[in-house]
Amino acid sequence: MSNEENAKQEENVQLEENVKQTVDSAKNTAGNMISSFLSLKEKNPKVFFGSIGGVAILLVLMMTMGGEGSKPVISGPVLKDLVIGQRYVLKSANAYDPVATVRLVSTPGTIAAYDDTEEKDRTGVCQHIPQGTPVSVLEFADAYGKQKTYAKVRIEDGSCKGNEAWALAIDVQ
Repeated sequence: MSNEENAKQEENVQLEENVKQTVDSAKNTAGNMISSFLSLKEKNPKVFFGSIGGVAILLVLMMTMGGEGSKPVISGPVLKDLVIGQRYVLKSANAYDPVATVRLVSTPGTIAAYDDTEEKDRTGVCQHIPQGTPVSVLEFADAYGKQKTYAKVRIEDGSCKGNEAWALAIDVQ
């Protein structure tokens, strides 16, 4: 064998011995910590069980707290601060269907009073307006302790152009 091969073998043997010593010292340290912790059970059981309880409480707190960045962002309809005279479009806040319509009524607050189960209620003149129809806001009505719950709108486009009716303010975007 050459001198280089002998030197490499000696280095490999030394590295293996160092690794074994490190592993053995880690095992000894862990064993010493465990044995001292268990001896604490015999000497001072209050401290022993208190430390176990403290670690358990910390684990529970860490699991339940989470992080600020890990919370899901909840998005949904937002009630805009509508301004009288401005132009907006109708968009149903509660519908995911793009062909859904927005219900317009003659008196604010009567939206819940209608039963749309009859065909004539669904095909009434200018009662169900397609989403995306441009409207202008004319006035507001308060309901249920909230301001600007309903908005009186004038339809600016389509077959119902010029008609005025009331809609939920959240449906005016």
